[in-house]
Amino acid sequence: MKFIDSHCHLDFSEFDANRESLINACVVQGIDQFLVPGVSLAQSQKLLEFKVTYPQVIIAAGLHPYFLNQHEESHLALLYDFAKANKTQLVAIGECGLDRSIEKLEKQTLLFEQQIVIANELCLPLIVHHRQSHDLIAQSFKRCRPKYGGVIHAFSGSMQQAQYYIKMGFKLGVGGTITYDRAVKTRTVIAQIDPKYIVLETDSPSMPLNGYQGHINTPLHIPKVFNALCDLKPNSDQRRLAKQLYDSCSDVFCI
Repeated sequence: MKFIDSHCHLDFSEFDANRESLINACVVQGIDQFLVPGVSLAQSQKLLEFKVTYPQVIIAAGLHPYFLNQHEESHLALLYDFAKANKTQLVAIGECGLDRSIEKLEKQTLLFEQQIVIANELCLPLIVHHRQSHDLIAQSFKRCRPKYGGVIHAFSGSMQQAQYYIKMGFKLGVGGTITYDRAVKTRTVIAQIDPKYIVLETDSPSMPLNGYQGHINTPLHIPKVFNALCDLKPNSDQRRLAKQLYDSCSDVFCI
């Protein structure tokens, strides 16, 4: 079986000591591609060189709300110019989105909606971050409808929200959350979603799986996320399910 980690921050400093050996270990386990999102203008630009160094990596460019204090409005034009000039090297715009745990929602909304515009103009999908913000994202989508879908990263919404995103052309990113028994709502929803609308992810080095709290998360845990998904879909053929998930990721990012 083959897997893609559709969302991991392999360029972060947590992996500086063992990045190459980690990637090699992943490949041995069938994890043969890693999507590394952009989080700031400077980091997105550096991902071009990172991709050359690690050919298993595919990249996106974006302005993440967690790094809001690093973003200037002028960065939107620079992000557009960078993405346009390097479109063949990018598979998406993001990580972008809205996060109620972070201040300055007005600035977040401006940056998010302008990144939707960039994605639409460049015919690219989006990687969307959310936190207590599904309603705000829906409002942004109403004002500025994404044309090429993408992934709702770390989806943890209701069935109604899942169906809304799917109708809008998005896949649902599924990671370590479903390994926790307490995540009843998310597990219940994901159990009912057709695998063609799901992509696997880790969000490494964050979002550790159940039993690994306090440890750095890595793409090596993708098979564990897959096994948790298999538990939610006990009547599925595992090899067929793995192929459906791989194809789902390949489809949304055109890889």
